[in-house]
Amino acid sequence: MIRPWIHPSVAAALALAALLVLMPPAAAQGVDPKAAEAHRKEDIAKHRAIAAAHETAARCLESGQKESACHEALRKACQGIAVGRYCGMRHSH
Repeated sequence: MIRPWIHPSVAAALALAALLVLMPPAAAQGVDPKAAEAHRKEDIAKHRAIAAAHETAARCLESGQKESACHEALRKACQGIAVGRYCGMRHSH
C-alpha cells in the first residue's frame, strides 16, 4: 500500500486555510458599515455588563456570603446577555 505524502487531516486544514485566505472580507460582501459598527458597540456594551456582573459576584464572595447566593445573583444579573451556567464571559446572540 502506498502511503500518502500528507496526512488527510493536514490536507483538510490546508484546504480550509486556503479557502479563508481567498474569501473576500466582510466589507466586500455588502455588509453595511453602520450596521457593523452598531453591532460592535452592542457587543462592547454586553461584554461590559457581563464583566460588571462578574465583579459584583466576586465582591459578593469576598464579603463571605454563601457561594450559592452569589451565583444566583450572578445568574439573575446575566439573564439575557450571557450564556452558560455561571454567566460565561461570552455574550448571547
